[in-house]
Amino acid sequence: MSSSSSATSGPRTESASTSAPADVDDTTTTYGHPPPVLLTLTILPISFLLILNPLLPILLPASLLSYLPTSKSETEIDHHHHLTQTPLQKFPALQANIGFALLAFVGACWVVPKVGESFVNKGLKGRDLLKRGGRVSGPWVPECLGLPCASLYLALMMLFIPFPFSHLFKSQYPLGGPDSFPQRELTLYLSSLLSLLTATLLGFIDDLFDIRWRHKLPIPIVAAVPTLLVYYSVGGVTSVVLPKGVSGWLNTLGLGNGSWIDGNVVDLGPIYYIYLVLLPTFTTNSINILAGINGVEVLQALIIALSVAFNDLLFLPIWAESILTMLGVNKPQEGRMLEWAIGEVVDRHLMSLYFMAPLIGICLGFLWHNWYPARAFPGDTFCYFTGMAFGAVAIQGHFSKTLILFFIPQIFNFILSCPQLFGLVECPRHRLPSFDEATGLLNPSRVIFEKRPPKRTAIVLEILSFLRLVRLERSDLDAPSVSAASSPEVEDSKASGAKKQHIKSSTNLTIINFLLVHFGPTREDKLCALVGAVQVLCSVLAFGIRYGVGSWFYGGDRR
Repeated sequence: MSSSSSATSGPRTESASTSAPADVDDTTTTYGHPPPVLLTLTILPISFLLILNPLLPILLPASLLSYLPTSKSETEIDHHHHLTQTPLQKFPALQANIGFALLAFVGACWVVPKVGESFVNKGLKGRDLLKRGGRVSGPWVPECLGLPCASLYLALMMLFIPFPFSHLFKSQYPLGGPDSFPQRELTLYLSSLLSLLTATLLGFIDDLFDIRWRHKLPIPIVAAVPTLLVYYSVGGVTSVVLPKGVSGWLNTLGLGNGSWIDGNVVDLGPIYYIYLVLLPTFTTNSINILAGINGVEVLQALIIALSVAFNDLLFLPIWAESILTMLGVNKPQEGRMLEWAIGEVVDRHLMSLYFMAPLIGICLGFLWHNWYPARAFPGDTFCYFTGMAFGAVAIQGHFSKTLILFFIPQIFNFILSCPQLFGLVECPRHRLPSFDEATGLLNPSRVIFEKRPPKRTAIVLEILSFLRLVRLERSDLDAPSVSAASSPEVEDSKASGAKKQHIKSSTNLTIINFLLVHFGPTREDKLCALVGAVQVLCSVLAFGIRYGVGSWFYGGDRR
């Protein structure tokens, strides 16, 4: 992660980004882990085949296509001898998208070692504070390498632009002019790319100038403007569905007769856009705040991207009939996991999947270098870029509430951090765990109170301690002065024989320290895996809420 971020982002390196070009005095001569050569040689041919296959009907004459085995795989005969479309034929760009995702993985694996030395020479480097030697003698690690990964992602997504519309270029589907081209889908796609490009630029500026967290909050709002404007221009909905029974309560109160409510659907109008503005602000900063150990930012982004992609797949009619029959789905021959997933809702989630698959490849490739022991740090650029990707697809795909469910650990971490973020509890610059050089294990870091903390601070910490969210260390009060020795409080204390104590220290208010409190000292890689396991469990819970509790809570299937 970035060493130049504020204390609220949980920085874990001692940065040298403001220094002159580096005096390369490193204990390592290379940056990043060695790329997987054999895996690369295996993946590259597969990716190129997947990318080129949808283009063959456009590039080759029809007389040659019949001789290619790939042309026969798009149509299969079922047991009733009827022609059925496979997923590749229904969505010809999907296989190309998978090919681009594989290229993203390979590219991220190779680009980091190639550019790492250049970043170090420009002073974009830091020492890993959770290793032996730490800020004194540890090796320099290149920072801000979310920038080349984001640049690679954007380049691949630009190259992918023609593929969702490739069927329009076939001879049997000639273009009929601008009116026949899907302008709406293209506009949504390009506006999302523009928001991602803006977020990447602003994230890199944050890495360079170490913007204070209070000032960086509006940055995602600027990046989200293109996406929000296009959302408005294509008639984006501003209504929400109320839970069962709420509309009845509103009618009882006389509030259900206006034009803003129709049954259990409420039109929020401009208020809904305020919510959409806050969505990318939260997704970007929440990933940035949950940081501090090798691999944790990239791992949480990877798991969220996988969750969004799987949610998108649920809406596509690509499922095998045998699987749907086993699950008891009606009309399994249609390939739909969700019976009501038809029409525009399928197109929205298909567009979301187009963005998520290459993002998964980028996260996997960068995790190759950022996993313990990290040889590259992502910086704020990576957090802004991935957070904006999640926000953009959720806005364009109309599933912002579902996306929030995938951020349950980040929501918990933000709520737990609020007393420190807003000054109620002292917030040190570094909230990352403390490293024990003797054992090589991580322990919860602490905020130390030199004097008795204010009453409101003590109340908050006592509540958190009661909920087992923090661990407090207490100290006896100093002996009272002569002038105060006769005060009622001191007399009561003497009479009861009890010793008054005050809070001497508290573990820092982050989910990482919370896990260390309950699971004890542990290795950094195991701690990161534990955070990932929590993220996976919360994603499973999110699917249960979305498709189980949600259907009961709102009544019927929710789209």
